[in-house]
Amino acid sequence: MSPNDPIAPVTDTPAERVLEFSDNRLLIDLCGPYDQYLAAVEKALEIQIVRRGNLLSLHGDASATEQASVILNALYARLEGGRGVEPADVDSLLRMGNSAAGTGVRAGDQIEMPISTGIEIQTRKKRVEPRSAAQKAYVQSLFDNELVFGIGPAGTGKTYLAVAVGVSMFISGKVDKIILSRPAVEAGERLGFLPGAMEDKVDPYMQPLYDALNDFLPGKQLAKLREEKTIEIAPLAFMRGRTLANAFVVLDEAQNATTMQMKMFLTRLGKGSRMVVTGDRTQIDLPRGVPSGLADAERLLKAIPKISFNYFTSKDVVRHPLVAEIIEAYEAEAEHR
Repeated sequence: MSPNDPIAPVTDTPAERVLEFSDNRLLIDLCGPYDQYLAAVEKALEIQIVRRGNLLSLHGDASATEQASVILNALYARLEGGRGVEPADVDSLLRMGNSAAGTGVRAGDQIEMPISTGIEIQTRKKRVEPRSAAQKAYVQSLFDNELVFGIGPAGTGKTYLAVAVGVSMFISGKVDKIILSRPAVEAGERLGFLPGAMEDKVDPYMQPLYDALNDFLPGKQLAKLREEKTIEIAPLAFMRGRTLANAFVVLDEAQNATTMQMKMFLTRLGKGSRMVVTGDRTQIDLPRGVPSGLADAERLLKAIPKISFNYFTSKDVVRHPLVAEIIEAYEAEAEHR
């Protein structure tokens, strides 16, 4: 077996396919804690995987075992390239199959599994890589365009990737500030008056943005940058009257911005700045009868060439696998209404 061919089919019959791995340490990582990655592949493709030393024996439908071997090959190659494998990587490959086509892996499909999307975002704490074709196109747009819209369901990485790119650009000196904002709109509940100073009142609405930043920057550095106002996290209402120059600006949960708020925000764009607007059209929390500024912006600005619109579906979900199924169930119900 060539050292450049990490997985070689030793046996190939309709009932069994045996794969040999050259590095037993990487094989352990491929199998996952308590073989949970192998179990995920078994369950998704309805096959059985038996490990013997540095061999994996795949039993089941010939098409399914072929697909499983391609998935395992991609994951092993990822490990050989120095990248780790996480549950989300396994789930992404299982659900998406050919990332360029955006199709799911099912028995009977012919797929060519991608090893890497070829785009990485370097932050202070971790390296971030888009996990799907839609995410790859979105990240590329974030680097290439001054105004980008990311529209799709929860859990597809719209805000997370935008903040990662913002941190990367800040670290490399392409922007001087990071400004993160979202409308302070309650999700169907009336929480009443919150105690404390203004920052205490708005912090609960901004928590998802704090969570993303904490993933990319050390705590002490983040605290220092916030104290210096190099990184700002503020409600959308605080943007009025400002010109945001040389900054990376993100508006999260934009479906909850009114038309006037959206116009106000978009016209804050200054020289040397990048602006990202993310939202989910299915989760509008505005009062009944108040139109969403995200929908209006999409309708009015889509014809402008320098503005990039990027769309995500349940196939791009990178949270728990159940999230994708929940989104698909609600989408199916909406279609039948």
